[in-house]
Amino acid sequence: MFDDDDIEGKSHEEIVQMPVYKKAWEIMELGSKIGSTISKDDYDELDEAEGEMLESYARLIIESSYIIPAKISGAESADIYDIRMENAALIRKATREILTSCSGLQLCGYQEDDFLQLLRNEIEEFRVLFAEWVKTFDEWDYTIDRWGLFNPPGVNYDDYDPDDELPFNPDNFFD
Repeated sequence: MFDDDDIEGKSHEEIVQMPVYKKAWEIMELGSKIGSTISKDDYDELDEAEGEMLESYARLIIESSYIIPAKISGAESADIYDIRMENAALIRKATREILTSCSGLQLCGYQEDDFLQLLRNEIEEFRVLFAEWVKTFDEWDYTIDRWGLFNPPGVNYDDYDPDDELPFNPDNFFD
């Protein structure tokens, strides 16, 4: 039914070889290790609320670090400008949440500043690779984003799209 030629975007093997993906994977591994070592039980001086906040920051680092490689893979598999930009925005949000959580951990008394600085440094290296990766998105391979967030420059959410006029009969499609 489907040939490899029918699938747009890169293969999994191509994606995992991309420098931006490799760096995202490193952030995921580091964030997961840092986050999983943090427990409120290790901080006797914290009250219950501070301990919960400490563990919440740790969980957010883990969760956000897992989002980054997944969204890169999703963007590369879709190969459509608006979907790629949406994934890029979610990646940027995840990295910002990691950085904010690192600061939150420090405010809660987390003592391993070297680990947090290492994670920050990895994110800074990733930021440069990410910005270069986003520049490769093809603005001319798009569908109109009717929400108006991720359209290429010069395309508006209410622009006419001739594809909207194409008839669709599911009976013809699924034969």
